[in-house]
Amino acid sequence: MNNHGHLADFLQARRGQLRPEDVGLQTYGERRRVPGLRREELAMLAGISAPYYTRLEQGQSHNASREVLDAIAKALRLDDSERAHLHALANAPRRGRPAGRPRAERISPATSALLAAIEGTPAIVMGRRSDVLAWNRQGHGLFAGHLDLGSPDTPGRRPNMARLVFLDAHTRDLYTDWPAKARAVVGNLRLTAGRYPDDPLLAGLIGELTMGSPEFATMWADHRIVACDVADYEMRHPLVGTLTVTQQTLQSPQGNGPALVVATADPGSSSATALNLLAHATASEEATRPRHGAENRI
Repeated sequence: MNNHGHLADFLQARRGQLRPEDVGLQTYGERRRVPGLRREELAMLAGISAPYYTRLEQGQSHNASREVLDAIAKALRLDDSERAHLHALANAPRRGRPAGRPRAERISPATSALLAAIEGTPAIVMGRRSDVLAWNRQGHGLFAGHLDLGSPDTPGRRPNMARLVFLDAHTRDLYTDWPAKARAVVGNLRLTAGRYPDDPLLAGLIGELTMGSPEFATMWADHRIVACDVADYEMRHPLVGTLTVTQQTLQSPQGNGPALVVATADPGSSSATALNLLAHATASEEATRPRHGAENRI
């Protein structure tokens, strides 16, 4: 499905989530076949013709102006992230030749240096499909200590955070409010799918999660966009107990490179103490880990 198909699905889903009373429309007790707004009602709220909106929602019109899209976004009561997503879906180029297999993502030397510079603070580097491209010892210990520390080094073995959140029992138990974390993951994948509609690896990941997790399938069909640049999560860590961390996602202004996800806690808090304990635990574990090739020197 190209982006114009995604646009049609997005508009239909979000229109269906708005009820007449949400936007001040009187129904006078009439029986409605569906609970959401009708197309003509949404068109009226946006100040455009019903036939034009119908063509847009059916994927038959590909030249909506910025003003029309903003009017539709206002009528649908979209927030800033959802409005930007609507523009991305509407303004994508028409599908041409099938896209080739994407190149494997890698981190730059500058990103590697940044990851090393913040050693002591849990951090991971994620690709656009949520693949873990790198992490420091604390990031590994906080988010996926049950996995091999060196797994991101090999593209075929890289953990995928979206897959872990929905399909891995350890990661699911890690978040006290798992649905909030899950919605953030789905929202991020929605934004990525809007930017890269022809990415076969992303489509494969979404298909795998849809088949493997009923919760993912429901959230994906909802078409909600959740901005998660900064979010607080309470975590139940098997080594250091319950703590609350602020997860910040730092990305290039272009938004097309790997993202650095950093976890911090309020200074002086019990959560900060827990992170310090985790840093000591991971450092001790690293110190006792056999070095590669050491067994050959004995």
